[in-house]
Amino acid sequence: MVSRELRHALRGVESPTAVLDLDAFDANVTALAQRAQGLPIRVASKSLRTPAAIDRALAHPGYSGVFAYSLPEALALHARGVRDILVGYPTVDRGALKLLFAEAGAAANITLMIDCPTHLDIIDSARSDVAAAGGAQSVRVCLDVDASYRLGEGVLGSRVHIGARRSPIRDSASAVDLAAHVIARPETDLVGLMSYEGQIAGTADAGATAKQAVVRAMQKRSIAELRVRRRRVIDAVRELAELEFVNGGGTGSFESSAAEGTLTELAAGSGLFSPGLFDGYTHFQHEPAAYFVTPVVRRPGPGWVTVFKGGFIASGVPGTDRVPTIAWPRGLEYAGLEGAGEVQTPLTGPGTEDLRIGDLVWFRHAKAGELAEHFNEFLVVSGSQVIDSWSTYRGQGWVL
Repeated sequence: MVSRELRHALRGVESPTAVLDLDAFDANVTALAQRAQGLPIRVASKSLRTPAAIDRALAHPGYSGVFAYSLPEALALHARGVRDILVGYPTVDRGALKLLFAEAGAAANITLMIDCPTHLDIIDSARSDVAAAGGAQSVRVCLDVDASYRLGEGVLGSRVHIGARRSPIRDSASAVDLAAHVIARPETDLVGLMSYEGQIAGTADAGATAKQAVVRAMQKRSIAELRVRRRRVIDAVRELAELEFVNGGGTGSFESSAAEGTLTELAAGSGLFSPGLFDGYTHFQHEPAAYFVTPVVRRPGPGWVTVFKGGFIASGVPGTDRVPTIAWPRGLEYAGLEGAGEVQTPLTGPGTEDLRIGDLVWFRHAKAGELAEHFNEFLVVSGSQVIDSWSTYRGQGWVL
């Protein structure tokens, strides 16, 4: 439910606009730190895509470093003064790699992700080009280890794969083989290992349906399997290299990830905004902090209103859970034959009764950082007042 204070703060504001409840955001910063059980949290920047929000999280003593989603983004954050950046996905952006080696201090503060020797070849090629021009630096790399769950893997192999399809590195042998490739490269330092258990961290488990019962059973088995396999991989790689960090987890798996005992840090970002998809977890509940509001522009008939825009559909498998949650007024629902629209969104239900042309309807995006792709700024609200505006990546002109 959107508080009366939040609604009051947006009276007279031009819309559509994105809104950040700063009090809820700060509460989520603290709640995540408490759930981390003493492990530092690396801020997953793709779930915020708002520099001031990243800075505010990093100012908390429970947070350290950024988990970026692209090398151009990492370079942009580095230019703003952010240090200790892990690029969470491999890059083949040769132009950005050349900038990494050319920019003073960047290669010492930004760690690149790899999961095959080809990634190393591309990195070396870019570094050679920079070296030929009179510069170059050593590079820091991290191994991405697959953390997905495979039911009956000993018999079925990879046929029943539950979780993100990320890295081909899954066991000790493949991790050691890739680590050996890294160590054999001059001026290439293996400093970290990362594995993301998306089938636990990013899959809601609440509900009484048979599907949700299966999800909970799968997650329990996955937690047990990963605890053993990840430790074996980490121990084997540490025989070859002295790792600075082992990263894993996500907002939805902090409890199991922290208790596993193999990780030196956790990663999270979505829990700070607490989008619609985060309403479906049994073991935690953060406060909704990020919204967008859009005005009623029509009343096409009794029991109906139409708002401007609203069709901000989240990535992933298409479904009703990817549609924005209608946060206020209560009693509104989408039209079955139109849904959330690019230019206009018709809504129906008893919640339409008191809405007038120009009134605001509040929504929450299904995911966290994707909301920032639609707006240049967040209006920052504390109590019942707009106290600031925070530019998004889009507002900064960052195309990353």
